Amino acid sequence: MATKVHMEALSPTMEEGRLVKWLKNEGDQIANGDTLAEVETDKAIMELVARGEGVLRKRMLAEGDAAPVGTVIAVIAAADENIDALVGGRGDAGGAQVSGGATDSGAAKDGDAAKDGGAPKDGDAAKDGGAPKDGDAAKDGDAAKATGDGAAATNPGAGSPPEQHDTVDSAAAQDQPPATDANSAQGADRDAQNRQAVENAAEPADRGLAHAPRTPMPHAQEHGSEQHAHAQDTGGRQRSSPLARRMASEQGMELDTIRGSGPGGRIVKRDVEAALAGGGAAASKAAPAAAAAPSGGAGAAREGDVTDIPLTQMRKTIARRLSESIGPIPTFYLTAEFDLERAAEMRQAMAGMGDQFKASFNDIVLKAVATALSQHPEVNAHWLNDKIRQHHRVHVGMAVATDDGLIVPVIFDADRKRLSEISREARELAKLARERKLKPDQYTGSTFSVSNLGMFGIDEFTAIINPPESAILAIGAIEEKPVVHEGEIQIRRRLRVTLSCDHRVIDGAVGARFLQTLRRMIENPLMLVF
Repeated sequence: MATKVHMEALSPTMEEGRLVKWLKNEGDQIANGDTLAEVETDKAIMELVARGEGVLRKRMLAEGDAAPVGTVIAVIAAADENIDALVGGRGDAGGAQVSGGATDSGAAKDGDAAKDGGAPKDGDAAKDGGAPKDGDAAKDGDAAKATGDGAAATNPGAGSPPEQHDTVDSAAAQDQPPATDANSAQGADRDAQNRQAVENAAEPADRGLAHAPRTPMPHAQEHGSEQHAHAQDTGGRQRSSPLARRMASEQGMELDTIRGSGPGGRIVKRDVEAALAGGGAAASKAAPAAAAAPSGGAGAAREGDVTDIPLTQMRKTIARRLSESIGPIPTFYLTAEFDLERAAEMRQAMAGMGDQFKASFNDIVLKAVATALSQHPEVNAHWLNDKIRQHHRVHVGMAVATDDGLIVPVIFDADRKRLSEISREARELAKLARERKLKPDQYTGSTFSVSNLGMFGIDEFTAIINPPESAILAIGAIEEKPVVHEGEIQIRRRLRVTLSCDHRVIDGAVGARFLQTLRRMIENPLMLVF
């Protein structure tokens, strides 16, 4: 029995995944549990394993493309099993859904395509808006219908490859009752008129998506005469699927310069992609940039002036999560400055005992934060809309910067661990995070977070709360500055921290008391061992 391979939710917050690399090829023998591919989630790169056994018959998602969770991306079946029903519905529209989240509206199922693809019955033309008279333009209602369910049904090339169109058309023809020669000719004529009417109505809607100037493709001369001849056959307009027209418009490409490989020379998605790969990408990408500045001026954009970087799954999640935080959460900030002289002395003494006892200032702060949180459960809390949940275990998240964005691995039960354990675990988690090898259970479940930019020379900053947590501590740089200590001006190491608090959970006095406890821990580090 065939097994569908779905894009699985490989992390608790994953909504879509990007296929980084296929590890199995079509035709490979697959056993249950075999690793099929590497998938980029919103936090890390994970392995996608097989949930069945057989032969990998079809890979339906290209490397580098993204798909929502639950999308079928491959099929595993016996070598002689018919899988047409599983892969037959994926074509241009399916590809658009996976890679960009948009599809040609109303992509028809097999049964619907057969039902709509046949010769229209008497009255169908009137029901669909009728064939336009000579010189008449399509009405607004027709255009709206054409860009909705009718567009995909009338243009079978928009949602499936040519091989499937042939099958659907023949099946639809078989479903129609036998017709006399006169009726057949009239039905075929009405069918052609209806298709032309819907395409003419849909065209303005598709053109409305174009914002970039159209740029001729380098291979225009090569296929010019052939496209011109085909355009004459189709009333002066090159036939194309709505998805292909939209892609061409967004890339600033002329459809007349693209060779169509669909039925009757129809241009489909793969034709536009092939044209881009064949040399049109540079020209089409330069067109929007050139339109951004006046031509010929000093600020006129040139090729290479800008670089568009696609969003990774991690960056998408960061954007979504932080927009959920900074707007809705009523946040206030508390800043304090701590003395680090005793902590520095303890750190130096520990390092003198051997490498296994070395600890960074960040490790000391993490341990101090965890110990203080165990004494202030009102800060170690989550906002859950209808209730506040105070945690009696302390799981500290430490923000780690990677090339793709920020991720927060978690040190669980940090208040119960020795300083040496926290130091070792923090190094290991930071290494895994930068290599994008963290597992979901290593970066979920934090009750409080810490973000440190001190190594970049940042004196102080305010960090954004990571919901549903109610606070986050921002750590600045350690500075040597003159301060009054025991009645004398001395040069001492000082550290500034800022606590961001969710006022729905934490009041000002509650946050201030937490910082007082944290100050005692950091300025008297021997308290961390009690």
